[in-house]
Amino acid sequence: MSSEQVAFIGLDTSKLKISVAIADGERNGEGRFLGDISSEPASVAGMVKKLAKRGAKLHFCYEAGPTGYGLYRQIVELGHQCSVVAPSLVPKRAGDRVKTNRRDAISLARLHRAGELTSVWVPDEAHEAVRDLVRARDAAFEAQKQARQQLHSFLLRHGRYYTGRKAWTRAHGRWLASQAFDHPAHQILLAEYCQTVEDAGARLDRLTN
Repeated sequence: MSSEQVAFIGLDTSKLKISVAIADGERNGEGRFLGDISSEPASVAGMVKKLAKRGAKLHFCYEAGPTGYGLYRQIVELGHQCSVVAPSLVPKRAGDRVKTNRRDAISLARLHRAGELTSVWVPDEAHEAVRDLVRARDAAFEAQKQARQQLHSFLLRHGRYYTGRKAWTRAHGRWLASQAFDHPAHQILLAEYCQTVEDAGARLDRLTN
């Protein structure tokens, strides 16, 4: 191949492996499945090095997902182009319901060659770190909300109603501390629910501050 030619590489990624397919630059050329490799960086580097020997410019792509952007950064650092595409915007053929790693990789390679894929913005490591922190804080907020609801529902089932102006204040905390049950099992549950609320609040505070 001449250095002016381009090869489009579709990667179907998962936690442990990556399925690799290639579509050469000719628009009507067939996409070919090259096989599966480990998702370990060393395996990725070996795959990229092998494909680079073909002499074509390599344009990689894979769908955004839980595997993150490490693969993108590695390919770019190796000197090649890479696009992370929006899964919801990948064109689907009518009636094409059978999904396999092999088929998806070939489809990505062909669609990438045809310019029919929509790339997402890839954050740098600093942006991604902040984004992860925000996600963790949101999850902590939901965990606190759920813990409070469980405690509230438990107390309501046993006719315990807080009559103060606002829940989850110091006054509400003193009211909770004053609650007691005759049955040991209920007393254990009360202590566990209160501790869960306290732990969830502390975690949220740590992630916020």
